[in-house]
Amino acid sequence: MQLAPFSFDKETGTLSYIFRLESGRVVEPSLRSAGDGVRAEVDGALSASERGEVKRAVAWMLGLDMDFSEFYALALHEPKLAQAEQKAQGRVLRSPTFFEDVVKTILTTNTLWGATKRMTANLATQFGDALPQDDSRRAFPTPQRLAATTEAMLRAETRLGYRAPYVQQLAVRAAAGELDLEAFKHSDLPTPELRKQLMKIKGIGPYASANLLMLLGRYDFLTIDTWALKMVSHEWYGGQPIGPAEVESRFEQWGKWKGLAYWFWDWAYKG
Repeated sequence: MQLAPFSFDKETGTLSYIFRLESGRVVEPSLRSAGDGVRAEVDGALSASERGEVKRAVAWMLGLDMDFSEFYALALHEPKLAQAEQKAQGRVLRSPTFFEDVVKTILTTNTLWGATKRMTANLATQFGDALPQDDSRRAFPTPQRLAATTEAMLRAETRLGYRAPYVQQLAVRAAAGELDLEAFKHSDLPTPELRKQLMKIKGIGPYASANLLMLLGRYDFLTIDTWALKMVSHEWYGGQPIGPAEVESRFEQWGKWKGLAYWFWDWAYKG
């Protein structure tokens, strides 16, 4: 929720997202807890089809239909995860489209989090459709809009660096219908095969594919980066240098849930 066009108000506990509807209309649903569910509020009246579109998007973004009972049962036997069910841990915030999440994941590679936030904000500001009431606040750009730009512009003006051709090519393929990214959401492929398909996308390697698999509800692979190496090193190896194999070995017992076990682990070292 730190990446545009998400925003979060800590005082009210409100999560907002600037959303371009299929009709081209731009709205900003505000999401709050409401009993056992979530309440979405939008300024202005929506048509029946628009309400349905917002409802489906919110359900996907928050993973409202996901079942973590098996993970919670396993977590009860691990002190580092014993509060997972009590804290309702398991869901990872997603964008309404997989295209947006693939682009954002590419923007996390080989850089600092601050740079990822800057690049994402630049994309929305330069190519996203604006809220009617506030031209400075914009939705995430569509594949069609990014396909119409150039690698040179994405590199120089949006400042995506080496990621520019990856984002531009992805947008071109998605806009042309050559690559149906939204189909990944409902794929019945085994996770290893799904991973292979993701890694065919330029700019998506082992780390990025593991991150995208988590967003798809597949937790078989770990998002191993320098942070993971540091945390696992301090947790089990006294801060000594380690490699990916040591990270994998510590979470192998969690099987298809190891990505979640790693993500929500109560690390002794706080960084």
